Amino acid sequence: MNIKLDSIILYVQNISLLKNFYVENFNFKVIEEDAVWVLMNVGSVNIGLHKIGDQYLEKIETGYQFDNNTKLVFEVDTDIESARNELLSKKVEMRAIKTFENYNFWLCDGTDPEGNVFQLKCRK
Repeated sequence: MNIKLDSIILYVQNISLLKNFYVENFNFKVIEEDAVWVLMNVGSVNIGLHKIGDQYLEKIETGYQFDNNTKLVFEVDTDIESARNELLSKKVEMRAIKTFENYNFWLCDGTDPEGNVFQLKCRK
């Protein structure tokens, strides 16, 4: 399995604030945008801003910072099920394969030995 770093996702409280910050200060180009998601191209990697779910936002105070709000996304050159099974055979914790309506990729999250979340991504 060959992989390449495709995206870094930041889980954020205020998408508009952070999108404007990165666009205005660093000239990042917005390539996808909706109410809970912004994807910006920053060269060879994309940065995604993903709104933290309301069920979590209701439990936190303004200005609260999470211990970890980042996800590394790796695009794989094989089918997602084979990539997932290869990692499972190496005792890597992997979640179920998923996708979204009108989205051209299969996704599968996993965790590293310290609990940091990463994601495998494969074109449908």
